Amino acid sequence: MQSADTVLGVLRDRGRQGLPLERLYRQLFNEQLFLVAYGRIYANDGAMVPGVDGATPDGMSLDMIRSVIALLRAERYRFAPARRVYIPKKNGTRRPLGLPTWTDNLVGEVVRLLLEAYYEPTFSARSHGFRRGRGCHTALDEIASTWTGTTWFIEGDIADCFGSLDHEVMLAILAERIHDQRFLRLIAGMLRAGYLEDWRWHATYSGAPQGSVISPVLSNIYLDRLDRFVETQLIPEYTRGEVRRKNPAYGAVTANIGYWRRKGDRDKVAALRKIQQSMPSGDLHDPDYRRLKYCRYADDHILGFIGPRREAEQIKARLASFLHEELKLELSSEKTLITHARTQRARFLGYDIRTKHNDRVRHDGKRTINGTIALDVPPEVVNEKCRTYLRGHGKPLIRNDLVRTSDYNIVAAYGTEYRGYVQYYLLAGNINWLNKLRYTMEQSMLSTLAARHRRPPWLMRARHEATVETPHGKRRCFEAVWHSPSGRTHHARFGGIPLRRNKKARLLDGHWPSRRGRQLIERLGKGICELCESTEGITVHHIGRLIDLNRYSPKTAPAWVRAMQRQRRKTLIVCARCHADIHHRSNAQ
Repeated sequence: MQSADTVLGVLRDRGRQGLPLERLYRQLFNEQLFLVAYGRIYANDGAMVPGVDGATPDGMSLDMIRSVIALLRAERYRFAPARRVYIPKKNGTRRPLGLPTWTDNLVGEVVRLLLEAYYEPTFSARSHGFRRGRGCHTALDEIASTWTGTTWFIEGDIADCFGSLDHEVMLAILAERIHDQRFLRLIAGMLRAGYLEDWRWHATYSGAPQGSVISPVLSNIYLDRLDRFVETQLIPEYTRGEVRRKNPAYGAVTANIGYWRRKGDRDKVAALRKIQQSMPSGDLHDPDYRRLKYCRYADDHILGFIGPRREAEQIKARLASFLHEELKLELSSEKTLITHARTQRARFLGYDIRTKHNDRVRHDGKRTINGTIALDVPPEVVNEKCRTYLRGHGKPLIRNDLVRTSDYNIVAAYGTEYRGYVQYYLLAGNINWLNKLRYTMEQSMLSTLAARHRRPPWLMRARHEATVETPHGKRRCFEAVWHSPSGRTHHARFGGIPLRRNKKARLLDGHWPSRRGRQLIERLGKGICELCESTEGITVHHIGRLIDLNRYSPKTAPAWVRAMQRQRRKTLIVCARCHADIHHRSNAQ
């Protein structure tokens, strides 16, 4: 049996060379691939949420993997319908979310590993969503670094993209390079498995499986057609000319400056320099100069165009026509906008994007910011985030879900949320606007702490206020300490983060730690119970969160709780007898 790294390496090589795949289905019989897939998804958020069969990763074993492989080998594996739930959206509506079964997630992750290894080398460099080593920040950095001089932004938004992916088009795209009917039938079964809502089965006639681990790579394979259309047709057609031709008016003023400088009239030269610095050096209406840029993250895409608006309208129409005719998708008429880059702001990935223009900002006598791209925190985003930490009449919100926990958990929850906001907007030039959000969250946190202790907020401030060293000097923060049963001391902090722009900040998709899951696989492979050292019926006991173990008293906690607290792991390798005993005692409590 080949190792997982060998299999995936071969697929990457074939993808780079553009070679088709003819016997991909047999790779699903590789036990090592299933172990790698298990190690990647067992700790995901929602992994412990059951699907329609009620199964979770708890009780996972090598025998379970082998039984799934046996079904695949006999071509008898069938994807179960997903359990549909609804989650709220920002606009007040609800978005449907599918919860696949645990085994479907496991098989889906193996399929994702195979497809990603083969297709990743073929994807466009302008695609940044759901790709390892790329993310929102790489997309935004590409725009800020290479879109200088943009006149128009064309904001593309596909209406219900992931729910509208045509199954026939998807399978046809896959069939172009995957010449294995068994594998294609498996994908078709996954796409058409349907969903259960109120215990009634509903068919899925279009769309990627929502909630499935394979949906991101399928959407990238599908939308790669859009990338290729823009790169091979639109960009060559709307990009021409090496440099702009000179602005005649600018040239005339420059000649006059030279004339009066030779005459020695400094006042005249200074007056002409002011006029010169207020006009462009190139001809903005040069018909022989055009530039078109493109960037996509998942279903959000944006184009930057240098040229007249009527041609920007043509580009938008061409995009809509291609999506409708070739990919069976529709551009949202309300959200697909053409924005003037210097006087308006485009919205992409939660940032405001604009082209800077200010003749007064100069360096060494030259205008230095005109035409450069600015990334900003939208004011309405800051205000919206602040409202989530306020209650009626602008008073700080007391979070009842945290009142009955510890000070450590309260400070950690607010600190994690605030750090996430700051890290995402580190590319923004006006990141200091997040000070308003920090203050609002701080008041909400202190009010929650005060409600827990039934003390005034100012006392909570005095109790938890601290100072922390940062690369930019000392910063004030709030800190809480927790001493775990194992004797370790843990610190939770809120604030203390310098609001300084960092052009090199990166939040990447699919950025897995190098050892994620490998230790679990190694422990499972040893086949020894970590409680009684038995080798009979080895399985894995899973819990959702380590914090759930805190409900046990340190003096009366059972052996399995102490073992998981000591190792600080959400998994424990146990034998069948110990696993049954764990659940018996848990149910008894």
